Amino acid sequence: MELAYIPSPSRGVLYLGPIPLRGYAFCIIIGVFVAVWLGNKRWIARGGRTGTVADIAVWAVPFGLVGGRLYHVITDYELYFSEGRDWVDAFKVWQGGLGIWGAIALGAVGAWIGARRRGIPLPAYADAVAPGIAFAQAIGRWGNWFNQELYGRETHVPWALHITSAEGGRVPGYYHPTFLYESLWCIGVALLVIWADRRFQLGHGRAFALYVAAYCVGRGWIEYMRVDDAHHILGLRLNDWTALIVFLLAVTYIVVSAKKRPGREAVVEPAAAASGDAADGASGDAADGASEGAADGASDGAERTEADSTEKTEDQAEADSVAEAKDEAESAPKTS
Repeated sequence: MELAYIPSPSRGVLYLGPIPLRGYAFCIIIGVFVAVWLGNKRWIARGGRTGTVADIAVWAVPFGLVGGRLYHVITDYELYFSEGRDWVDAFKVWQGGLGIWGAIALGAVGAWIGARRRGIPLPAYADAVAPGIAFAQAIGRWGNWFNQELYGRETHVPWALHITSAEGGRVPGYYHPTFLYESLWCIGVALLVIWADRRFQLGHGRAFALYVAAYCVGRGWIEYMRVDDAHHILGLRLNDWTALIVFLLAVTYIVVSAKKRPGREAVVEPAAAASGDAADGASGDAADGASEGAADGASDGAERTEADSTEKTEDQAEADSVAEAKDEAESAPKTS
């Protein structure tokens, strides 16, 4: 008898009347919102405009979902196209089955389209959203918990996952909760990227490359623990080979990029920078106008003061002349 374990949900879907509310879908949606929210904050901090991240995500997210599903269906085609299987199930995304490698690859294509339409460099955008993507993966992995899927080898550790469903070839029992391991690893990756980005001022796509490399390290050992069916090459699961190749590519990019394009982009969104310069110019013109007005006012005041002074001097001279003439008249001898 197990004294401690992680229970599985009794079901992964609730119904609001005829509308199904699936835990897997909710995890994906919440993850997307977190990624966009954090990416927007980081983009603004880099000098971009509010809403740009969301606008590009409108392209990146659908492409990412399609890419993730394609990778899963292609690498596990026997689940949908072998004898006794229904190929229509390949479109049932809510039942699980999104490959992160395909999601990132095709999602990047969608992001490139959106960034190009806004005149924004894709590497800068990727750096801004990298930690958010890692957090989104951490949340999305709980969708596997709702579906009771992608768990590891049998175990009796206190944090073992209790699988209760016998559908799809599952064997009820206690297994390593690989969904939890990957969720925690992704949180660590996100925090690592945030720290490294602040510490080393990563730019030109290097923050995103760091996220990819760090994720691949964790995915490698977590994938090794899984017991679900998978294709093997030279004794390693296909996803292990993918993680290894992508890790090497990411590290190579970091090294080469740091040599060719050190530092960080000065401008990430030209339109935002241009509007900022215009505002500064308008402010400067207003200040210059105020200064010129003040100078003109002072000059006019000085001229008026000088004129008043001159006028007063002439009046005083005239008064003095009148007084002298009066004195002379009074001092002259009177004749009878």
